[in-house]
Amino acid sequence: MFVHILGAVERPGLYSLAEGDRAIDAVAAAGGFLDTADQRQVNLARFVVDGEQIAVPAIGEIPDVAAGVAGTAVGGKVNINTADEAGLDTLPRVGPAMATRIIAYREANGRFITIEDLMNVTGVGDKTFEGLRDLVTV
Repeated sequence: MFVHILGAVERPGLYSLAEGDRAIDAVAAAGGFLDTADQRQVNLARFVVDGEQIAVPAIGEIPDVAAGVAGTAVGGKVNINTADEAGLDTLPRVGPAMATRIIAYREANGRFITIEDLMNVTGVGDKTFEGLRDLVTV
């Protein structure tokens, strides 16, 4: 799998990592953090996914919330047809369990045709959907 790491690392670029590697492995592949890196902004323990982009901000830099999130579309909306668990987990009211159900639904039923199809996922009711409506796309 390939991960693109950029920002405050020694050698930003595209790296081939093994399935099961974590963000710390991506940082190590890129030569480690620069002295200016805000290491608190990167969850080094999380698993990385193929095609992910990891942006390491410098100290004082405001990180782009959408950076690095697989499935994020132009405008910062999360594409529910392409987002991975980490991308879905950035949404309000969507934790790891809900993200897993969204992906499982997508795998079992195919792509979402409209964002309203999200309401077919167990646990996504009217209130949850209303909180997601302006944050997702297909």
